[in-house]
Amino acid sequence: MTTIGTITVPARLQGYPGVAFGGYVAGVLAGRAAAKTVRVDFRRPVPTGVPVRLAETADGGAELTSGEVVLALAFPAEQSVEAPQAPSWAEASAAGDAYRAAPPSGSVDCFGCGLDRTPDTGLRQHCGRVPGRDLVATAWTPGTQLSDADGLLPPSLMWGALDCPGNAAGRLLGTQRPGAVTASLTATLLRPVKVGEQLISYAWLRSEEGRKHHMGVALASASGDLCAVATSLWIDPRA
Repeated sequence: MTTIGTITVPARLQGYPGVAFGGYVAGVLAGRAAAKTVRVDFRRPVPTGVPVRLAETADGGAELTSGEVVLALAFPAEQSVEAPQAPSWAEASAAGDAYRAAPPSGSVDCFGCGLDRTPDTGLRQHCGRVPGRDLVATAWTPGTQLSDADGLLPPSLMWGALDCPGNAAGRLLGTQRPGAVTASLTATLLRPVKVGEQLISYAWLRSEEGRKHHMGVALASASGDLCAVATSLWIDPRA
């Protein structure tokens, strides 16, 4: 194992209060993994504002630890998921508007889906139901403050856009309860996206087993070209 150093997730990149946004954490770890498709397992909450150790692992992955406790672990993976056709920009826009008009209970100030975030301060993954299809979706445009030096949305934030849509799918299409957390996220980034580019995020429910909810998630251009695809596992809080 090779220690890279420490990272500190700033408070603005929170998911639940005081907890780092899982999609961003996954993206940071995936950036250190030697594979196109990476799975990230979340073992413990990653705190914001506190240094945690980042290290590369012998299997071509990476991990975050605090002391002897593993917080999150990334490793090369394979996945076979076929994304359904993306909804249109108009359909995704309408679904996002519907979500904002009547969001599910338990909404928090999440970097990924917080309702008070702007295009420069969050990803605004406000995924509502798409009428006539078993999908949730939203249309969004990342703000310039999210740009990297090349004018692109950083890969860590592309991963971020593959996180919260799964939560919306579980809540609106399945039986997932408020307070569920991402247990794992497996993603493949297919092409870069530019800041200011019109994007569509959408998700669907794959299966449910008690407290476990399996999702498919995709990120597409406004014309429907896939930019990234993922599967995720969400787990309900214990009763």
